[in-house]
Amino acid sequence: MDVRCRACVVVIFILLLLGSLCLHRILEHHSEVYSVKIKVVSLVTDNTSDAPLSVCPDQSFQIAYLLAHLQAAPLAANDVLLKPYLASWDELIKFLEALGPIVGIISQEIESKTTIIRDLAQKAEEEEKKMIERKETTKQLAQSKSSNYSKMDQTLSSGYTSVRSMIKMELENGLVDFQTQTNSGCRTLLRLHRALLWLQNFLHELGKDVAKGERLRRPSDLCKETYQRTLARHHSWWARKAAELAFLAMPERSYFYKLVCVKTQAEASVVLNRVVKAIEKVYKRNEVALQEHDMLDLP
Repeated sequence: MDVRCRACVVVIFILLLLGSLCLHRILEHHSEVYSVKIKVVSLVTDNTSDAPLSVCPDQSFQIAYLLAHLQAAPLAANDVLLKPYLASWDELIKFLEALGPIVGIISQEIESKTTIIRDLAQKAEEEEKKMIERKETTKQLAQSKSSNYSKMDQTLSSGYTSVRSMIKMELENGLVDFQTQTNSGCRTLLRLHRALLWLQNFLHELGKDVAKGERLRRPSDLCKETYQRTLARHHSWWARKAAELAFLAMPERSYFYKLVCVKTQAEASVVLNRVVKAIEKVYKRNEVALQEHDMLDLP
C-alpha cells in the first residue's frame, strides 16, 4: 500500500475515532489557564545541570533514557553512532504512542524506518561474519602467515556502525539511488532526519516558558505549527491532512508534565531544554553528513 493509500486509511480511521471515542485526557483541562510566577527559562541559554534525569514510574516512555541515548550518539567530531541514535528513536516512538491511539498512528511509520536500518545492519553483520569465516578457513588450508589477513579483517565492523560509515559503505556498493525510491539506509535515515527536526521544534516550543500573566499555548496548536514548517513540505496532501487531524487529539499540558516527570512549566522548560540541545547536536551532525554527499533530497 503506497503512502497516499495509507494516508486515506488513516484519515478515515481518525474521523471514525473522533466521532466515537471519548478522547483520553484531552479536554479535561481545556478551560484551565496555565500561568507561571517565576522568571522565564530560555531554551537558548543552557543553564541546566548535567545531573541524570529521574526515571518516571509506571510508564513506558522515559525521558531520562531518551536523553542518555542522545548524549551517547555523537561520535568523534562529526559522526553519529547508529545504535544509540536508533535507541533514541525507540523512546521518541514511545513518546508519540503515549499521546493516544490517534497520534500514535504517526509512530508506526517512523518505527518502520528504524526497522529498515536495523534489518540492513543485521544482514550486513551476518555477511561480514561469513566472509571472516571464509577467510579464516582459507588461511588455515593454505597454512599461510601472510599479512593479507590482518587484524583489521578479523575485527571487521559493520558498515552500519555510524552514519558516516553507512553512507560510505552504501555508496561504495551502489546501494543509494539518487533517482528512484529504495530502502537504502541513507534514504531511510533522511526520513528519520526530517521527522527529528519536527520533534525537536515541537519539544522546543513545548518547553518555552512565558511571562507572568500570559497563557501557555495548547500543545495541539504547537505540534501542528511545527509540523507545517518542517515535515509537512515532504508529505502529500493526504498525509498532511491525516497528520493535522491526528494533532487534534493531542493531550493538554498537564499530561505532558506527567510524561517528563515534572509538575510545572518551569520544570518542564529545564528538562526539555536539555533534550532539545541533545537532539540539536545529533541533528546537525547528520545534516552535515547528508549534505556533504548530496543526500538531502533523496527520492
